[in-house]
Amino acid sequence: MSKRYVKNEKGYEKASTFDEKKIAEAMKRLKAKKKVPTSVALDPDLVAEIKVAAEERSVPYQVLLRMFIVDGFKRWQKGA
Repeated sequence: MSKRYVKNEKGYEKASTFDEKKIAEAMKRLKAKKKVPTSVALDPDLVAEIKVAAEERSVPYQVLLRMFIVDGFKRWQKGA
């Protein structure tokens, strides 16, 4: 099987131009959405269970942990 390169595709020479202003605006939005890293000490057995649950759902375990925290916090706010 041979490698395929974009440059070999028909129409490549008609590549789109990029609007620098739109790119700068998109970068500002992306920077505003960055997450703040935190550290939480968890029991190794719990982490192993969470990794299994995350794999079953096809998501990284850190994403699953973040979902749990956000969901739990929202529930806590409603009950408070």
